[in-house]
Amino acid sequence: MGRRMGSDRNKLLLTLQGLPIIAWTLKAAAAASTTRWIGIICQPDDQPDLKGILADLALTKPVVLIQGGTTRQESVYNGLQALPADADKVLIHDGARCLATPDLFDRCAAALDHCSGLIAAVPVKDTIKVVGPGQIVQATPDRATLWAAQTPQGFHVAPLKIAHDRGQMEGWTVTDDAALFEQCDLPVTIVPGEETNLKVTTPSDRTLAEMILSDRG
Repeated sequence: MGRRMGSDRNKLLLTLQGLPIIAWTLKAAAAASTTRWIGIICQPDDQPDLKGILADLALTKPVVLIQGGTTRQESVYNGLQALPADADKVLIHDGARCLATPDLFDRCAAALDHCSGLIAAVPVKDTIKVVGPGQIVQATPDRATLWAAQTPQGFHVAPLKIAHDRGQMEGWTVTDDAALFEQCDLPVTIVPGEETNLKVTTPSDRTLAEMILSDRG
């Protein structure tokens, strides 16, 4: 959605340097040597635009449009059901993180040879405050232990499907798939992310993304 962007359309259809945001994401994912199939989880209203974008990009790897749900969790569940039958590993990526590089996708995919769940993340630089009622600071956690989660998040498909099924049965509501793994007492490994792998959510994010793309040439 584009509410925080001040847009009346899906923010992924807005442009950066003449290309839709989602196009930059798709180009990076398709350029990763480890990627062999891409699913775009989306709503029906956006499918005509996405089909046009895909026609213009002419990617060499198969891309499938998948019906999204009403929440991120439900959408990823739908995506897992649409995976190719022989898929044993999956990377889940936020389309708004359009500056992720092919190298990041490949490093996350390679890490799945040694773990069953991972997230790309970067160490937190700012001091973080835990704030309670009345805007009163309750605690200051040690930032040496804090990492800012990004995507891709990667998993072996079988345990992730089990975690999603259990989440549905237990009524868990989570903001990412790593949280489902954690709820099931499954380990989640950190893969160093990229400082430029920002999520384009606000107009200032879009301006910064334009600058990063310009610097990359």
